[in-house]
Amino acid sequence: MAHDYKKLEQIGKDTFEIINQAREMVKPGVRLLDVARKVEELARKKNIQFAFPINLSINENAAHYTPSFDDPLTFSDKDVVKVDIGLRSGDNLTDCAVTVDLSGKYTKLMQATEEALDAAISTVKEGRKVGDIGKEVEKVAKKYGVMPIKNLGGHGIDEGELHANYFIPNYDNGDDTELVEGDLIAVEVFFTDGEGWVKNGEYNQIYQKFPGYTPRTNDMRAISDFIDQNYSTYPFALRWLVENFKSEFKVKAALNELTRQGALESFPVLVERKKGNVVQFEKSVIVGREGCAVITQ
Repeated sequence: MAHDYKKLEQIGKDTFEIINQAREMVKPGVRLLDVARKVEELARKKNIQFAFPINLSINENAAHYTPSFDDPLTFSDKDVVKVDIGLRSGDNLTDCAVTVDLSGKYTKLMQATEEALDAAISTVKEGRKVGDIGKEVEKVAKKYGVMPIKNLGGHGIDEGELHANYFIPNYDNGDDTELVEGDLIAVEVFFTDGEGWVKNGEYNQIYQKFPGYTPRTNDMRAISDFIDQNYSTYPFALRWLVENFKSEFKVKAALNELTRQGALESFPVLVERKKGNVVQFEKSVIVGREGCAVITQ
């Protein structure tokens, strides 16, 4: 489907504004839950929704940490915090991420990741092979002596689908898939001082429901209907349901039933395999004939 570029430009600006406000909220002693709720309030005021719940992933957690409904966790002055936000207006989507180094000890890793993102974006144009973009990212990693995360990377964005079309690697994987003019992509760089691979962790607070499934009981049907009506097939945070239905037990029971029916996909936290610290930066861009236009700025 064709993108609505005017709407994308506006939501890109909104995304950039919100993520910069979120960046300023990340301070030692502040609860992750409070930041998440404030960011969600900012989005509501702009009448935009989440294409993916806010990620506030710390240190070796590379992605997919969103607070639980009663999460007591606070940021510390030792933390490297990834703030990743996917927003939508209707089915027009953008994705953006920044990292805040509260420890001040990871200047090299931060600089390398930002430089690699800029290098990758500078190569984006019609006909560019995605493996060649990864090659430019990998060059920067080698220059700084850090590791790209090989099983995470950028992606295409389609109407109604945040991860579509392309996987854009953080290293030269030899993929000769070529970018197409007019496509929307998220250029997303993950570097680490660890091994360079992530694995699924045990913490899981993000789900996505597929259409066409109906739980057996009235309580479970009410929760399932609420998901369909409010989030459609977009990922959602478990705490959003708990805050609405005031019962963690009922919500988890409904999600367990939907899982048994094969109606749910889950997104557990992604952890660097050797517990290395992870830094992430990401921007959404539109592919052009001779370059690209960054919309999350």
